[in-house]
Amino acid sequence: MTTSCTVHTNLTDSRAAGEHLGKGVLAGMAGAPPDALVVFASSKHQHEILLTAIRDTCHPKLMVGSSSAGEFTEHSFNEGAACVIAFRSNDMRFSAGLGRNLNTDRTSAARSIVGSFHGMAVNSHPHRAALVMTDALAGHADDFVEQVTLLTGGSYKLFGGGAGDDAQFRRTHVFHGTSAIPDAAVSLEILSNKPIGVGVCHGWEPASAPLRVTEARGMHLVSLNAIAACDVFVEHAKATGQAFDVADPMPFFLHNVLGIVTDEGFRLRVPLAIGADGAIDCAADIPEGATVHIMRPQKLSALEATKSALAQIGGRKPGAAMFFDCVATRLRMGKEFDFELKAVEQALGNAPYAGCNTYGQIARAEGQFNGFHNCTAVVCVFPD
Repeated sequence: MTTSCTVHTNLTDSRAAGEHLGKGVLAGMAGAPPDALVVFASSKHQHEILLTAIRDTCHPKLMVGSSSAGEFTEHSFNEGAACVIAFRSNDMRFSAGLGRNLNTDRTSAARSIVGSFHGMAVNSHPHRAALVMTDALAGHADDFVEQVTLLTGGSYKLFGGGAGDDAQFRRTHVFHGTSAIPDAAVSLEILSNKPIGVGVCHGWEPASAPLRVTEARGMHLVSLNAIAACDVFVEHAKATGQAFDVADPMPFFLHNVLGIVTDEGFRLRVPLAIGADGAIDCAADIPEGATVHIMRPQKLSALEATKSALAQIGGRKPGAAMFFDCVATRLRMGKEFDFELKAVEQALGNAPYAGCNTYGQIARAEGQFNGFHNCTAVVCVFPD
């Protein structure tokens, strides 16, 4: 049996917010401490004060999470807030992991994360999954996720995303216990007797002819078809009748992202800024030599991701879920982002869910579009 609950707070004082969250968890857990607690909190909070107050109030056995850029549960959605989802279960076993120094040593960070996975040594549960939250601003998140996948032999379903800082793009943190750590990744291993579903959908389609990435350095896109990247976007704006102010490009970029062509489909990358040389900085790495398209939004992605996750739990009733969507999606949709949340809520029925807007999304599941994404909805569903 698994018991879960979610709690949300708009309190701005970090200690008071942590105490409110902890008390809410105890109420939802009938007074017992949770086996695992996941926390998402705005960068406006003093994270270690918040986390310490949560720990001292509800005494979770494990606690992980990250800073975020919009926090939500089935009841509430706000910016500058904090939320948690708690679990107590005799069907699931949890362990927490931490990998540091992502910017300089992703291999060691990935090994540290996977080294915390009990399921790699003991085959005690038939289903394996892990929440992974990473400091995407440290860079190379795609490579980090790939290394975790390779080290686990693809035997884990992965879900999560990049920590946020309320769309400031300055400094983000992951949470391990009561510590808030930059340049790191955390994980929550979930070994389960019942299947866990992970669904992924981005809802975008090509709006341009294919383009070759002729020069790129990590997240720095220099040229497409041997033309300065900015000039390519300017021409696309003219061809499609869109306004594009190079001095303020984000309104255009939020509706015109890049889609990298892969064998599984398009992996999205959000352009963020234009350099003096006409190059464009993106939210994640762009492989040199790749084929890309400029993309346009087509449909609500959260509902499709939720349906996919539900289809993987063998007809069981959903008991709880976690939902991650890109901060760029929220900024692009504005108030209409509520439609994404309502779609998840309706598909899940009465099951509680919690999540946040992230700087990139992580997903790996059989038959799904895997890796590190932008502008993509990721939903993980736990059966009742």
